[in-house]
Amino acid sequence: MLRPIVKHGNVTLHRPAELVEHLTSDIQSLIDDMIESMYAAQGIGLAAPQIGVGLRIFVVDLSGGEQSSEVYVVINPRVIEYDGTQLEEEGCLSLPGFTATVTRPSRILVAGLDRQGKELQIEGGDLLARALQHEIDHLDGRLFVDRLKGIKRSVIMRRMDKLKRKGQW
Repeated sequence: MLRPIVKHGNVTLHRPAELVEHLTSDIQSLIDDMIESMYAAQGIGLAAPQIGVGLRIFVVDLSGGEQSSEVYVVINPRVIEYDGTQLEEEGCLSLPGFTATVTRPSRILVAGLDRQGKELQIEGGDLLARALQHEIDHLDGRLFVDRLKGIKRSVIMRRMDKLKRKGQW
């Protein structure tokens, strides 16, 4: 089932998500909905808070749905290690129409559970590293705009506020 993606300002996006305690049929349905919603929005990643659910789950598919075997489902992720630096343009389904250059580590190792409850580790570099970090940020109540400083952040925030005042957000 397609679920609407919430935008910056929704309280679920701005607070840390809760650990998933049990892998129930409702959690499995949520994961299916997240994958379907991510593809419908033409994204490469989606965290549960982005559809208004405050649980520590995210999905990532760098192929954008072209290769369904490429979907990573990660429950209760934690960062094991990271290194390097990459500086690239980043966008977000919860901040439609906005992008900015964000500094992130160029390699990351993430551990968590897969949708069957088995331990998994994903090591990612470049775009995969960026996507994993972006989704973990969502689970921690952060968006890419929260990583910006100064004029870059101010410009985006003012443009969002203007859209909100016009009822277009």
